[in-house]
Amino acid sequence: MTEQGVRWTAEQVLALAPDAASRKAGSKLGAAGPWSGTGSSDEGTVWGLCKGSGGKPYQTVVDIADAAGPAYKCSCPSRKFPCKHALGLLLLWAGGNDAVLGTAQAPDWAEQWISGRRRRAEAKPAGGGGSGGAGSAATADPEAARRRAERRAERVTAGATELEQRLADLLRGGLASAEQAGYGLWEETAARMVDAQAPGLAARVRELGAIPASGPGWPVRLLEECALLHLLDEGWLGRERLPDGLAATVRSRVGLPASADGPPLRDRWLVLAQYDTSDPKLTTRRIWLYGAESGRTALLLSYGAAGRAPEPALPVGLALDAEVSAYPGPGQPRVALGERFAPPAPVAVRPPGLTTAEAAARYGEALREDPWLDAVPVTLDRVVPAQAGDSWQLADADADSALPLTPAARSRPGLWRLVALSGGAPVTVFGECGHRGFTPLTAWPAGAGEAVALC
Repeated sequence: MTEQGVRWTAEQVLALAPDAASRKAGSKLGAAGPWSGTGSSDEGTVWGLCKGSGGKPYQTVVDIADAAGPAYKCSCPSRKFPCKHALGLLLLWAGGNDAVLGTAQAPDWAEQWISGRRRRAEAKPAGGGGSGGAGSAATADPEAARRRAERRAERVTAGATELEQRLADLLRGGLASAEQAGYGLWEETAARMVDAQAPGLAARVRELGAIPASGPGWPVRLLEECALLHLLDEGWLGRERLPDGLAATVRSRVGLPASADGPPLRDRWLVLAQYDTSDPKLTTRRIWLYGAESGRTALLLSYGAAGRAPEPALPVGLALDAEVSAYPGPGQPRVALGERFAPPAPVAVRPPGLTTAEAAARYGEALREDPWLDAVPVTLDRVVPAQAGDSWQLADADADSALPLTPAARSRPGLWRLVALSGGAPVTVFGECGHRGFTPLTAWPAGAGEAVALC
């Protein structure tokens, strides 16, 4: 990554954009016109002056070689990270512009920021943590932590018991009553689950409220989701009788916090996909990783306030040499990112692919350990996107089987990117396979070729 010949693609740079507006604005600044005083160093930093609306150009510098991911500094007033100027500078660098490629001495304003970052990194304690904080307080008084956990468990139990009664009332009165009652009934029930400190139950209750307005066949879908919610309630109420792994899964689904206590696993982790989902209060970022040596697929989850992009940002197609630790639960893909030993760098690695039939079977096997699982990560090998009536599917090029795309996937621009990449020929596709179908997230062309993000 610090070698001047190893460079990101424009798509990987734009994947860092916090939103579509920044992506568009950054693309316009990816040409040499507004830039002056640009340069880069062997240590992996890029800098430049970008002409703005005022008389003084904006000072922009990016530290690409930071093992924690790219870091940015710009004198513009934007609160977005990276701002459009940082994106434009990286696009200029990725495009091989001569003014950026030449190794040069950084100007004082850039050198001061770079040196400060290096000093702070060297002073940071091993393991990335500091002294004190909530974690230290929790371990300092384990008895107090145990009492807090017991009080929360009692509240969750009361909430699960109340929810069971509400589900019984719904089925006793008939599913048609759910359509007549409207969303208010479910929102009230969800609020009660929040009061019970069971955010996982609250989220599933809110999903129930949207089903009666979801179109034809909603009674079947509502009954299915009510059954899964009942199963989760019963799992919590009878958690002492469950195997340890399944009990950990139930606690996670209910919404109780857990720590990544698995042993650290070091690998070169290929970034398979990154995408954000938002609600009025929270933005959730999902990053799928594949271990080149371990063959493990892992999930990084991070959160940010609504309207703000979470960290880290890891462009698809790059790999990072790092340690991860697993969260409890059988088949749990979620991990916590630990120590990073090198900055992200491009690699020519692809995960091995499955047939569409094997992917469906993998999801079925995963449901035995986690009945509430919406989807599993899989890579499909040699599939062709094809239209089937009003729907789309990924058809196996070598067998008579296919996976339908989820309704959400069919409405995304990434579908047409996938169709264009394929051109009727087999491609490799990574995505999430579940009971609603397959959601493609990243694709590779046949033979050699770079990863193409579809989300």
